[in-house]
Amino acid sequence: MTDAHTPASTRTPGPTHDAAGVEAMFDAIAPRYDLLNAVLSAGMDRRWRAQAVDAALAKRPARLLDVATGTGDLALALGRALPGAEVRGVDVSEVMLARGRDKVRRSGRDITLSRADGTDLPFEDAAFDVVTIGYGLRNFQDLSAGLREFRRVLRPGGRLVVLEFPPPPRGWFGAVFRAYFTRVLPAIGRLVSGHDDAYSYLPQSVMAFPAPSDLAAGISAADFDAVTWTPQTLGVSALHVADVDMQDDAARTGSLREDAA
Repeated sequence: MTDAHTPASTRTPGPTHDAAGVEAMFDAIAPRYDLLNAVLSAGMDRRWRAQAVDAALAKRPARLLDVATGTGDLALALGRALPGAEVRGVDVSEVMLARGRDKVRRSGRDITLSRADGTDLPFEDAAFDVVTIGYGLRNFQDLSAGLREFRRVLRPGGRLVVLEFPPPPRGWFGAVFRAYFTRVLPAIGRLVSGHDDAYSYLPQSVMAFPAPSDLAAGISAADFDAVTWTPQTLGVSALHVADVDMQDDAARTGSLREDAA
């Protein structure tokens, strides 16, 4: 685990799709999205989400928001782990959300999934105890705007939990994983999903994303405190956790929207 308060660059990823293109792409791959996640991660995605859930629930939150929820796997994991909590999920892809709502109905959980842009959330300031996002931050056109918006909707004492694929690490494992990620994964994705573009976009977006230390610095710059990050499975995935100062007041929280304007 690494302290994020040391200086680091906070570059924003260079997206290879605009917002409408990302939405259309996820609409297209929605029918095979869950299967592909399991296949392409060799089933490790469940373990990574479980670690994110543990971090999210450490303070026994009452209201949780999962951004870029997709088909709702992380939102459902949160709801299962903390029955009675209010869990909401938002995403830009209505097709993905429809599949997520089917899963929620089958689970019997009281989880609300709705369409919203993570950089312009339709919630009041300080509305949630926890905000999570699993493998969706790299799709934001403006990463800093998204982080500021997460900060705005979190109450004092709240927590942000981010799961994301960083660029492959250095060393022999990184070289092997980079080859898999840029050559094998797109071929499998095209074969299973029937979509030529989506699984070429995945490695492109990951390679353009900030390294974990840089993302941690960006989270700190968005007015979060106690920012830490932990590599998962030799650095294939990374878990970032950040808190909001308990002493923060509503005026400071509300000013973030003005700063972002």
